[in-house]
Amino acid sequence: MVVRKRSFIKTFLFWFFIALVVIFVAYPFAYMVSVSFRYDSDAFDRGLIPENPTLTQYAQLLGFQESIRQQMSEEEQQLMRLLESLPEEQREQVLQNIQSSRRRESFPFLRWFGNSLLLAGLSALTSLIIGIFGAYSFSRVWYPGRTLVQRGVLLVYLVGGVILSVPLYDLFVRIGLTNSGGTSMFALYIIYIIQTLPVSMYMLGNYFRTIPESIEEAALIDGSTRIGTIMRIIIPLSMPAIITVFIYAFMIGWNEYLFASIFIRPYPSAYTLPVGLREIFFSEHAVWAKMMAASVLTAVPVIVLFMTVEKYLTAGLTAGGVKE
Repeated sequence: MVVRKRSFIKTFLFWFFIALVVIFVAYPFAYMVSVSFRYDSDAFDRGLIPENPTLTQYAQLLGFQESIRQQMSEEEQQLMRLLESLPEEQREQVLQNIQSSRRRESFPFLRWFGNSLLLAGLSALTSLIIGIFGAYSFSRVWYPGRTLVQRGVLLVYLVGGVILSVPLYDLFVRIGLTNSGGTSMFALYIIYIIQTLPVSMYMLGNYFRTIPESIEEAALIDGSTRIGTIMRIIIPLSMPAIITVFIYAFMIGWNEYLFASIFIRPYPSAYTLPVGLREIFFSEHAVWAKMMAASVLTAVPVIVLFMTVEKYLTAGLTAGGVKE
């Protein structure tokens, strides 16, 4: 048997290009983390290691400390004292102007974080529940037109989101789901389910086909119902695929920007993180260090979720790929 030795040049070039890819991918994230631990005045200093590291940005975002913009200035305090001598109508008008100005300067990160978490979590959970029953019907139950329906589900991905955005917005306007921040968030909830449900059913259906039907038949002979079989057999045996589908659907809702920028842009209180960060980025109140800290905190839930269920994720992505 002849063993060929690898050329030193080929080995060197291989690892050199691997290192370039790693640096290209990791450097922006490392720079983002570095800037998030700096003061606003030091945000554009050179180097990845901050000279004066601080946790101020994270403390302000998480509500443990007030920012300078949130603290009332001496001029505002003097103005508040002068307002006491004004008539009631004029005083209310001036107060409304002050409050609207302070709202424009605020950075309600926790509210945006909660909106994103609510939308992404609920839509992913709903898509997963519907996907389990839909995928089971595709893989186990025969009915006329099953193949046509199964293939037709994936047709959603043949049309881009940009093309669907206008007709979907017109549809939700007609049924009154864009009149407030709450109804607009509900419209986004429906859209995220539509976006993630087809691939959820496709992935779960492939996995369910790898489970021997003899196990279900034995349960049915023992008196179990279809629902009982799904709950006691299919779901426990399909946890890798189920967790994979949930993470996929959660990430779609967590990072989605196009539809969110259309439906909830008129309602700042309903902003999700992608929309909120973009609005701050292009506003006159952009603060780079705080924005980088907000971006780091935005990435944390997905990273933690991925690290927690990594072993299930790997198994779920490869399962169902080979037909036995």
